[in-house]
Amino acid sequence: MQRLAITCEAIAATTKKLEKTALVAEYLRSRTTDEAAVSAVFLSGRPFPAWEEATLQVGGRSLWAIVAELAGKEERELTEAYRRLGDPGAVAGEVLPSRPGQGLGVVEVESIFRQIALARGPSAKTALVRELLSRATPLEAKYIVKVMTGDLRIGLKESLVEEAIAKAYSGTLADVQRANMLLGDIGETVRLAASGTLNRAKMRMFHPLGFMLASPVESTEEGLSYFSEAAVEDKYDGIRAQAHVSDGEVKIFSRTRDEITESFPELPPMLAGLPSDAILDGEIVAWEFFATGGDAKTIVDETSESPPCRTNRDKDGAPPLKRADETASDEDELKADSLGRARPFSVLQARLGRKKVSERMLREIPVAYLVFDVLYANGELLIDRSFRERGAILDKLLAAEKIIHHRGTESPRKAFQERFVFDEEDPNNSAAIVRAPVFRAALPDELEQFFMSARARGNEGLMIKDMQSPYAPGKRGRSWLKMKRELATLDVVVTAVEYGHGKRIGVLSDYTFAVWDGDRLVNIGKAYSGLTDAEIAEMTTWFLEHTIEDRGFLRVVEPKVVLEIAFNNMMRSDRHESGYALRFPRIVRLRPDKLAEEADRLKRVREIYENQG
Repeated sequence: MQRLAITCEAIAATTKKLEKTALVAEYLRSRTTDEAAVSAVFLSGRPFPAWEEATLQVGGRSLWAIVAELAGKEERELTEAYRRLGDPGAVAGEVLPSRPGQGLGVVEVESIFRQIALARGPSAKTALVRELLSRATPLEAKYIVKVMTGDLRIGLKESLVEEAIAKAYSGTLADVQRANMLLGDIGETVRLAASGTLNRAKMRMFHPLGFMLASPVESTEEGLSYFSEAAVEDKYDGIRAQAHVSDGEVKIFSRTRDEITESFPELPPMLAGLPSDAILDGEIVAWEFFATGGDAKTIVDETSESPPCRTNRDKDGAPPLKRADETASDEDELKADSLGRARPFSVLQARLGRKKVSERMLREIPVAYLVFDVLYANGELLIDRSFRERGAILDKLLAAEKIIHHRGTESPRKAFQERFVFDEEDPNNSAAIVRAPVFRAALPDELEQFFMSARARGNEGLMIKDMQSPYAPGKRGRSWLKMKRELATLDVVVTAVEYGHGKRIGVLSDYTFAVWDGDRLVNIGKAYSGLTDAEIAEMTTWFLEHTIEDRGFLRVVEPKVVLEIAFNNMMRSDRHESGYALRFPRIVRLRPDKLAEEADRLKRVREIYENQG
């Protein structure tokens, strides 16, 4: 472990990616295969391979207390070190004592990690962590803590570890990347690379692949400028979700790769009936079903076999690119409108993070899984196929009929491309698997029409996708674009500031802000993005000179600085004194031209909340 820690120090000391890669490759070559495999996982910033469900479940407060105890330090001393160094691992490396006989191997550390993960109860875990850190040298402890907290901070991404593996074992980077993606285990990838068998990697279900990301565009003209064939979808205000389906088992993962299946128990029975193993990409939203007078929720256009796209379809199943003189089809818009409507994200928020969802919540907050892509189906990884091809495969997959066993009852069920699926025996427990509507656009005016229609349906804006693009896991480029416009902006007053992390160690970059409620300020959110490094440095000096209360990492400051804040939407929240919270707040600019008394008031917040749809 000492050798790995020394290598990490060298990696942190250089900003050059080639040097970082060379250092990792040299280290891997110098270790046994078992040591290299474990080290690759640690160098990726995690204690266990990505696909595993094992977690250490050691809280930051507990870890902090153990370090303080072993170091014989007061918490005040540790807090001061943390403010200066910026992460718990660096603090542990500085304050823990060096004693004879210390030193651990990486395989031994991994074994103790597994013991910690299996241990039941805080006292058992604490005892194991205390023993681990007491046996480690201070430098080893520094990186053990960094791995435990998932915060390595040496400028080493997993992609660079992949490059180092290819360099160390004379494989191709493409083969290493593909094996790691299929397995979700960079340690196992090392083993395959070392034996020259990377081509033997097979898809391991139930570990989430990286989500393809979109780049923002500011105008309809820009939205059509990057590729010749544009597919257009609504941008939904829910949570991105990747569904893995295999042999009737279903797991759902968020964009952060956390499993969220328990929060949406009504969706797995509907997905379990797919005719083949599959990995789907889509968005879960709180959903408003449109009733047609029957006892159950609407099943839209039950006789139609075409998805809610343009009715003229080419041989691949995708609508053809419209001619420049064509206009948007009102029929297509009506089809999209008839599917139902996404409710505000604040409604969905009540469903998030719950291990138990009540029957009442299932009735009051039904959800839809709007599926817009397929990454794996029929035993084939599809990410190298074009968006057009994947769309055709997805259409066929969701159109297939399958018998599904649910609640001990065998009942026929179809996952139609444009209709809802719900429990016929319990119409109050409603949910939907919906093929996300896809349109085609060639003109800016048409794209604007689609944008306004999407907003009228209560959605954030548009996604614009290149019909020829492959699926790039974890990548953000110009193949997928997102177009949205700010709901509103607020002028707010900064009430507290915190020290940043990473590049922003030592500067006050995280701002808590408030609006006026009568003659008092009530907090409504926190933001840390939007200002330049120069502005942050300047404001740090000001905040240090105008601190009312120093709480260590956080400072309460004089309420004089006004910011303009943009956000996606607003929700009710008990977290802030205002009773509201902003989703994805970001700083637009400093407002030195405004006095604090001129900032927005709670009345304006309520107006925005009520008018957001």
